[in-house]
Amino acid sequence: MKQLGQRVLIAIGASIIAFSAAAQMPAMHGPHSGSMFAAMARVKAELNLNTSQQQQWDAAVAQSKAAHQAARSSHEQVHAALQAELAKAEPDLAAVAAAGDAARQESMDARKQARAAWLALYSSFTPEQKGVVRDAIKSRMARMEAFHERMRARHAAPAS
Repeated sequence: MKQLGQRVLIAIGASIIAFSAAAQMPAMHGPHSGSMFAAMARVKAELNLNTSQQQQWDAAVAQSKAAHQAARSSHEQVHAALQAELAKAEPDLAAVAAAGDAARQESMDARKQARAAWLALYSSFTPEQKGVVRDAIKSRMARMEAFHERMRARHAAPAS
């Protein structure tokens, strides 16, 4: 029974450490890479935004950046809490797990607010502008699928 308890604590600790390490990794291509909003950013010039749409665009970008920064900050706090607990003789992993859950929830709430700003902007688009966004998303999805196929082929190939 004692071994089972130790294994559970080790598994929880490893999970928390993995989460903290992942949270410390920088975003590879910015706060909204790979999303519909990244596709919109790539074709901004083609959208020919009017003044009102430009204001919405700027607000959505600012909200996305703020959400990204807040997420990084809260993840850094979780990492610091984990380090502090691991320095103790008997770390309180439940407290770290609770801090991690709270950080994830705050990050999700901020991302949802940013997404709502982008969707509000999209809803103001003309049919032509929506077509530009649709085409950009389709192109992005095709590139992602091609990348996934290359990775599947690479991993399926026998090692030499």
